[in-house]
Amino acid sequence: MSKTSRIAGAALGVVALTVSLAACGGDSLEKDNAGSDSGSGSGKKGSLVIGAAAFTESKVLAELYARILADSGYSTSVTTVKNRELYEPSLEKGEIDVVPEYAATITEFLNAKVNGAKTAEAKPLASSDADATVAELKKLAEPRGLKVLPAGRAVDQNAFAVTKEFAEKNKLKTLSDLGKSKIEVKIAAGDECAVRPFCAPGLKKTYGIDVTDIDPKGVGTPQSKQAVKDGVDQLVLTSTTDGTLDSFGLVVLEDDKKLQNADNVLPVVNAKDAGSQEIADVLGKLTAALTTEDLGKLNLKVDGERAKPEDVAKEYLESKGLVKK
Repeated sequence: MSKTSRIAGAALGVVALTVSLAACGGDSLEKDNAGSDSGSGSGKKGSLVIGAAAFTESKVLAELYARILADSGYSTSVTTVKNRELYEPSLEKGEIDVVPEYAATITEFLNAKVNGAKTAEAKPLASSDADATVAELKKLAEPRGLKVLPAGRAVDQNAFAVTKEFAEKNKLKTLSDLGKSKIEVKIAAGDECAVRPFCAPGLKKTYGIDVTDIDPKGVGTPQSKQAVKDGVDQLVLTSTTDGTLDSFGLVVLEDDKKLQNADNVLPVVNAKDAGSQEIADVLGKLTAALTTEDLGKLNLKVDGERAKPEDVAKEYLESKGLVKK
């Protein structure tokens, strides 16, 4: 699942919820024991179920959460659930105890769930300000029995990249630079980019970028990045944690006017079952250490090098001194 898919789905999530649950037909959650080699924990402090959505980064984050909590004495397991429409209700019920989330996206998901999709679309509560977004999230989450833990530096949001050669030739470092250049650009993205406020319309309105067309090759797909590398397109929509950009000779242009919402990574927990200060402190150590660049490298190891999320998580935590070797 791409970043854009998460954003697009947030406002419509409550509408899809009933359909998704019906289609699910009561299927059991897919469980993977965290730390199959040793990291499932002693269980002295109880057991915790960590939820993950069905895309690489969420699985990696869930394994990181599971392993650092296991190292602190909890018995942990990771449950992979297809999407937010399914795992968020399970978090409220206490079937899942902890999930890695993205501040702006979960805020708008809950905004739609609490206030209705039309109201959420007309009055979004997320913004490019991480602190303000988390404050709004807490107002939505706490009455539902959820506790929002502090957000970190790692952020996964829409990013627009060009070739390094193109950037150097036209002296581009920011999206403002691209707007001022008056260069016509074709964007390799999903076809929804034509209407999404954080894609083509936002680039035109916020930066004055001359978007002439959308090449519907998908968000951050190899085909999209290759099209920009080959010069067929000039700009590709991807994410800030895309670890493959360098291999395509691409570089992200800075979102200097903060068009994108603050999708900083943060844990959301069931307040009753996992709301202790100890759990918050343990996860807080990871949140403080993790960077956007780190996430990109971890994603690349899984998607590019075919490493397992649990192995990548273990190696990262040990390298940062966050768990015992």
